[in-house]
Amino acid sequence: MKSKNTFNPLSSKIRQSLRKILGSRLLEGKEDLWAYSYDASGLTFLPEAVALPETGEEVAAILRLASEEHFPVIPRGAGTATTGAPLAVAGGLVLALTKMDRILEINEEDLVAVVEPGVPTGRLKKEVAYRGLFYPPDPASYQFSTIGGNVATCAGGPKGLKYGVTKDYVLGLEVALASGELVFLGTRTVKGVVGYDLVHLFVGSEGTLGVITKIILKLLPKPRSQAVVMVGFETVEEAAISFGQILKGGILPATAELMDEVTIEATSRLLEVPLPKRIKALLILEVDGSPLQVKEELKALKKVLGHSPFYQEGLQEEEREEIWRIRRSISPALKTIAPNKIADDVVLPRRRVVQFLNFVKNLSTENRVIIACFGHLGDGNIHVNLLFDADDPWQREKALSCREEILNEVLRLSGTISGEHGLGFSKRGYFPREIPPSVQDLMYQLKKIFDPAGILNPGKIFPPH
Repeated sequence: MKSKNTFNPLSSKIRQSLRKILGSRLLEGKEDLWAYSYDASGLTFLPEAVALPETGEEVAAILRLASEEHFPVIPRGAGTATTGAPLAVAGGLVLALTKMDRILEINEEDLVAVVEPGVPTGRLKKEVAYRGLFYPPDPASYQFSTIGGNVATCAGGPKGLKYGVTKDYVLGLEVALASGELVFLGTRTVKGVVGYDLVHLFVGSEGTLGVITKIILKLLPKPRSQAVVMVGFETVEEAAISFGQILKGGILPATAELMDEVTIEATSRLLEVPLPKRIKALLILEVDGSPLQVKEELKALKKVLGHSPFYQEGLQEEEREEIWRIRRSISPALKTIAPNKIADDVVLPRRRVVQFLNFVKNLSTENRVIIACFGHLGDGNIHVNLLFDADDPWQREKALSCREEILNEVLRLSGTISGEHGLGFSKRGYFPREIPPSVQDLMYQLKKIFDPAGILNPGKIFPPH
């Protein structure tokens, strides 16, 4: 919000009211508070208390109390966010939704699932797969992250190229508003245009407009067959050009993941994967569909990519998993290079990805900062990781300086500074660089309408004023 907000601390009276709602599910011990004081961003903010609601009605009651007593409420899923979004930067109550973890319905005829926000994404994917169905969004943290957290940030993943991201699968939401009112937004149907699309206003809002208590998701039939291809190139330009040829040939892979030289070296060392030394870029492509379609697309891929210095197909599940293990090992592998990192997920128009990657490579060389780039080539979503040792002030300052230049370059190339992680707390200062003043004002007004007292996840998305 534009004006600085002053909140009330959680007094003994407020805590007593919270205990009436939650019983023993109000956590106040130092050890408990510490467990909810951090996420994957490396930031730490100790909350005053932690609530573990089990129903939407409990969430609504907590928000009614927060509005009356004017204390902040910070919705939280599994804590896998990389931006500090679920942290109590202004104190207050962390609303941990992990006990609201029921899959309420999987309707095979309507192709919808109804879930609570604390359901782990990986569990939902498995449950629907058992029934021959498919929930495509697959953020890197899908085994641990929750559906509610995915909706709050509009999480994506490798399959975004063919299947889209979380917002493409959210049909309806039950939301607890700041006033404590429970409302239903959207439909159970694939189509629905009665009134404004408030559902997708909440998707990606990072808990700043309301608390999601129930989610209706679209499902798809599970593809009958899959195959994975891993291809090595001597330059990222060759990888991008080859991928462009694949698209022009009429093939739309389910995934197109790119790994640069730094990530290849790190993962090869960690997993002891032998690759030719001249390989400076890896492309991981997955195709799916009917067995005949997969066979034909593999044949077409080999025609385009078979001349590359390295080419490997994974047809059986074990072979596919072995290739995907390389992609999933990037984060732990990068920790072997440096203990700390600044992680951004930027998005470029596809035609400008190579130009951007060359800019980052030159910046890395000039400033002697190790920068790893990998991510979703198919939709231009590149994860940029600046690696450094926080105990070395020079390294930290250089990394921060390079980050400024990188984000400025993203905007200069008509990109966006976040594709699936959101802004949270750590990136909120960059909000005005991308969003023009008139649009900023509209967003402030929307925030004021839904959260007039500013109690919902304060200090996120918008920069301080």
